[in-house]
Amino acid sequence: MTSLSIPAESGPTLDQGAASVLRTRRLAAEDTGAWDGFVRAHPEGSFFQLTGWKRVIEKTFGYQVRYLLAERDGRIAGIAPLFLVSNWILGRCLLSVPFGVYGGLAAEDDEAQEALILELKRLAESDRCDYLELRQRRGPIREGYHHNPLYSTFTCELYGDPERNLKQLPRDTRYMIRKGEKAGLEARYGTDQLKVFYDLFAENLRHHGTPLFPYSLFVNLVEEFREQLSLLMVYHKATPVSGVLSFKFRHTILPYYAGAGADATRLAANNFMYWTLMRDAAREGFRCFDFGRSKKGTGSFAFKSQWNMNVEELQYQLLLVRRKTVPNFSPANPKFKRMADIWQRLPAWLSRRVGPHVAPWFP
Repeated sequence: MTSLSIPAESGPTLDQGAASVLRTRRLAAEDTGAWDGFVRAHPEGSFFQLTGWKRVIEKTFGYQVRYLLAERDGRIAGIAPLFLVSNWILGRCLLSVPFGVYGGLAAEDDEAQEALILELKRLAESDRCDYLELRQRRGPIREGYHHNPLYSTFTCELYGDPERNLKQLPRDTRYMIRKGEKAGLEARYGTDQLKVFYDLFAENLRHHGTPLFPYSLFVNLVEEFREQLSLLMVYHKATPVSGVLSFKFRHTILPYYAGAGADATRLAANNFMYWTLMRDAAREGFRCFDFGRSKKGTGSFAFKSQWNMNVEELQYQLLLVRRKTVPNFSPANPKFKRMADIWQRLPAWLSRRVGPHVAPWFP
């Protein structure tokens, strides 16, 4: 892979008059506090744009960092977090951001946004990328970019009154929650359960034909985001049956990585687990439950549709650079379907051994 080809303070410089000059440059170590402050304050800022996510992904997967910022009068006016990813599945691309559902750029005004867009295109060309992908949550599809309509995200408002939260759920979902309660399920929080969770997570991914992430990803997440992370495990007669690792960002709780054992469906453990997380988050003062993204036409999409959530199509967009056609990452793509079918048939021990080496191909 090539090294970054732009100097530390290069890129478009836009004159805003004698009192204001806008420039784009790379993120420096001393910028991290200001960058994170900008992300937390921006209406479209996300957990995955924080520099902590950069450190976790860089440490775990070794992708090359391409974080850019727009600066005006010594303060940040926009951010664009990217990694250079290159493998035989994806080709060579700039991605914002790997393994995150809401990446892309955020800017305080159109001028800062346009300066970043210009620099991103120039960077993708100088890095000889096949394409550039921005995982924007909202906003228009930019001229020259192709929309990826595969994903939607699910959210709902949380209220201080648990009964109000429960009543906004459909009747069938409430029935499944009560079924889990009657089964005697117990919930416990704590990252001391990380290895137990990872075992369930591994089985869950194999069941869905998805390569397993390395255990180091979760260790690194806990180390980086200890105060913004929650691990909830559900037990039945002391046996772990399901678990979820969630992120906390501003007023939102985001259940992100989940695992379930063979008895989870019979015991309605997932319904019980997500309701427990929703109820407890509301008591802590969180006002939004973000169920995260799912691909249309999948079991995950169908499950989340049973929770009376607001469904929002994500505005992922892709700029072709050297590539002539848009890559097809749909689950209906025969190539990916065959790979998933093969993965599901692997012995558990083999999928756990090989998965961490394969997962970086699918960021």
